[in-house]
Amino acid sequence: MPALAEVIAALEDAYPPALAESWDAVGLVCGDPAEPVTDVLICVDPVAATIDEAIETGVQLVIAHHPLLLRGVHGVPADTPKGALVHRLIRAGIALYCAHTNADSANPGVSDALAEAIGLRVLRPLDPHPDGSTGLGRIGELPEPEPFAAFVRRVAAALPATEPGVLGAGDPDRLIRTVAVSGGAGDGFLGAATAAGVDAYVTADLRHHPAGEHLETGADAPALVGLTHWASEWPWCGQASAVLRDAFAGNVNVHVSARRTDPWTIRA
Repeated sequence: MPALAEVIAALEDAYPPALAESWDAVGLVCGDPAEPVTDVLICVDPVAATIDEAIETGVQLVIAHHPLLLRGVHGVPADTPKGALVHRLIRAGIALYCAHTNADSANPGVSDALAEAIGLRVLRPLDPHPDGSTGLGRIGELPEPEPFAAFVRRVAAALPATEPGVLGAGDPDRLIRTVAVSGGAGDGFLGAATAAGVDAYVTADLRHHPAGEHLETGADAPALVGLTHWASEWPWCGQASAVLRDAFAGNVNVHVSARRTDPWTIRA
């Protein structure tokens, strides 16, 4: 039965904290590194629904992609939304660990999991670090070219369903072979995707003006596939679960959260 510190060491070997962006907040939020861990829940968002699931499942550790306390705080009183979650975790004896942009940039990381789900062979990072193997986003290729309309359907079938669904912007008949992906909000990499010469770019949280201006740059601009933030990063949960299963060979029960924490709940 490993201690929490050992589980954290395995996670940080896969997702080194040094890869995190300077503004990020990754690592252990609450929990005693000396306490034993038999069960872990992996999720995208540390919110009430996933904390409920953690308590119901009886885990000792929640591993979340998104930070709970990204911006500096001076306290965590129980009458505030995030403070209430911290108090619930501590009362239940559950630790919380967050792997955010370090998991985005790791090799493999969040965008590798998205690319794998879609069926891409990863070639290189979209926005590489100096080492050439880590960095944000990924560029990959399909086994065979397919029309953009079919590619959008491929993406939708590969990811968990959400109310907004999956949106495509581009010529339905355009053949797609090379694809850039970025888990999470990725319209900051529209220029990088264009410079890479890919046929399509898959990411989340595409905004109206950047997307529209991108498509106006010409016929060579990659077609766009828009996802919800949660759906684009959920495949990483399976990747992180494999890290722990490999590291602890049956000594830790790893659960992937089945609860959709995408905020959009109604489509009219």
